[in-house]
Amino acid sequence: MIGCACATCRSDDPRDRRWRPSILITCDDGTQVLVDTATDLRAQALAFGVTRVDAILFTHSHADHILGLDEIRRFNVLQRAAIPCHGDAQTLADIRGTFRYMFDPSTPKGGGVPQIVLNPIDGPFPLGGQSIVPVPILHGARPILGFRAGRFAYLTDCSHIPEQSWPLLDGLDTLVLDALRDRPPPTHFTVARAVETAGRIGARRTYFTHICHDLPHATTCARLPPGMELAYDGLIVETM
Repeated sequence: MIGCACATCRSDDPRDRRWRPSILITCDDGTQVLVDTATDLRAQALAFGVTRVDAILFTHSHADHILGLDEIRRFNVLQRAAIPCHGDAQTLADIRGTFRYMFDPSTPKGGGVPQIVLNPIDGPFPLGGQSIVPVPILHGARPILGFRAGRFAYLTDCSHIPEQSWPLLDGLDTLVLDALRDRPPPTHFTVARAVETAGRIGARRTYFTHICHDLPHATTCARLPPGMELAYDGLIVETM
């Protein structure tokens, strides 16, 4: 945290140094799918050697999940192609408003402007040789999306899972789930609520994400149930 001298912010454990949440999914056919264009996208791509993005899934349009979108222009140059972006109607409308210059016909095109194609999500759709299943969840009062691919699901910025979404989470091997802190926040799960939710979902393993500096990695993981732990930047997970 800016201006913070707490034990986590001063920690030497690299797992306590956290960028904004985002993941890169490598599909069985090699397709690279980025989930959210986090504010830290450039630093993340450089740190972890990301050189290709074939498609983008957006969970929602809050700043920490979309403000790295301008960095996509480098992938356009490398791949010589526009990149399809998938999100719900509200998210795509917000992207059009926030990044108005990308869609303005008077803006000079070329390497300086990201080339993207916005695709509204209205149900499961094929990507990378598999089905991407949108999972409706709530982030406070706002409906947003989690995603399922095979036996993997990613639910960040979650404060409630509607009843109609629970069947979409049956039979998971790996779950990534929001767990901001212990103190109750208005728009995220607490650790206790995340543990309870993960237990109900019953994935073989669960990683908690969107975690704040209230949660030092090692001591927090030590108190979690078996099969549950905090995620960290650079974590690589192979799913069954």
